[in-house]
Amino acid sequence: MTKYESGWQYTEQYPNEGDTQVKARRLSLEIGVEPVSRAIAAQLSAIPVMTGATTLLEIGTGVGVSGLALMRYVPEAHLTSLDVEAETQKHARQLLIESGVAASQFRLVAGDAKQVLPRFNQDSYDLIHIDGEKRDLLDYVELSLPLLRVGGTIVIPHALAGGKVADPASRDEVTTLIRDLLATVQDAEAVVPALSPVGDGLLTLTRRQ
Repeated sequence: MTKYESGWQYTEQYPNEGDTQVKARRLSLEIGVEPVSRAIAAQLSAIPVMTGATTLLEIGTGVGVSGLALMRYVPEAHLTSLDVEAETQKHARQLLIESGVAASQFRLVAGDAKQVLPRFNQDSYDLIHIDGEKRDLLDYVELSLPLLRVGGTIVIPHALAGGKVADPASRDEVTTLIRDLLATVQDAEAVVPALSPVGDGLLTLTRRQ
């Protein structure tokens, strides 16, 4: 194991998650829904605190692993979370309430994000977490950007596709789509992009004036 691999492993093991987060992560794995890694979850918890984000939106509720992370340190925040699977959202609702998040502070919407997002108000969200179907990633970003306030950030996990994005030999559809997104935002005037190797890659897009 190289020192970089050791550092990555240490980074993944470092975060301390609450009991409800641990429960949600275990449940997610049991039912076959891939959760964000512990290090990514730690970033999702930190960014609202660093930026003062209180209006949060996510695409991909799962059983609530990422939602719990987003709401962990911002009791004044409000979360709207979208997912096509209403059944998994039932778990998320229960776990959010169990963690102490009031029912009035979150809204779980069951439906296709590509159909739902156009109904939301523009310039309304401080932070948008996108962890939905990778084949729709470009559409999600295009639909989410107008909803983001200036200075707000879009957060996209799995941005290195398990290392495949950096491997020229990997040319599957999802990897190619992520590469296309990375290339598109690299010089975009509307956002400031940043790519981190944490987890299996974390892309942040902060909206400029």
